[in-house]
Amino acid sequence: MPGFVEIDTVFHDGGIRGGGHAFTLTVTDIATGWTENRSVPDRTAKCVLAALNEISRAMPFPILGVDSDNGSEFINDDLFAWCQGRQITFTRSRLGNKNDGCHVEQKNWSVVRTVVGYYRYDTASELLLLNEIWKLQSMLTNYFHPQQKLVAKVRRGAKVSKKHDKATTPFHRTIDHPTMTVERIVALTRAHSLINPAAIQRQVQALTARLFTLALAKAGPTAQPQVNKRARLREATKTPTRAS
Repeated sequence: MPGFVEIDTVFHDGGIRGGGHAFTLTVTDIATGWTENRSVPDRTAKCVLAALNEISRAMPFPILGVDSDNGSEFINDDLFAWCQGRQITFTRSRLGNKNDGCHVEQKNWSVVRTVVGYYRYDTASELLLLNEIWKLQSMLTNYFHPQQKLVAKVRRGAKVSKKHDKATTPFHRTIDHPTMTVERIVALTRAHSLINPAAIQRQVQALTARLFTLALAKAGPTAQPQVNKRARLREATKTPTRAS
């Protein structure tokens, strides 16, 4: 059933230790793959809840359950009270088991890192650009980017065989779900018909170019992109162990 989501935060520290940089909150629906992102200046409960409130209004269905890792930005009284006040089930992953949140972890790479990279973003202008990008990127990710879901996995000795379903966009998974109301299906279908993906992609590219220019200007004319190669390789080769 749509509405049970996984949440996580992505650091935008540029590989430089220390605080003062932005974070991106990623929220992914387990059933449909629908993903929304919002960037915040820090990981305080106030900022995280503000981003969650905005994302919950952008989701095409109500949030029924939230599953997080064990980060302090999530394991606190504020988020628990937020969930209780909205009758949302709150769960968390096992300590040290990142694949418990495999759906959102995949989007941290396939959506966040592939779009805005590994630069350090620590100014108000960069934060504004990040959130402009996420609102546009949401249309591409959810309406036009097909995704496959793992439906079965069988281990025979050292060999693991996996079976995936047909690649489908989160939009189609959502409107095809039997729990969706006619009103929501009509609204989503109309929204889909009004989007020009080529134009949206050009807008995203223009905004990311401005974002990269700001990030590089702070570091000087000879600066190179800060890339966490180890994390990039790990995320690119990660194989989720939990069936979708």
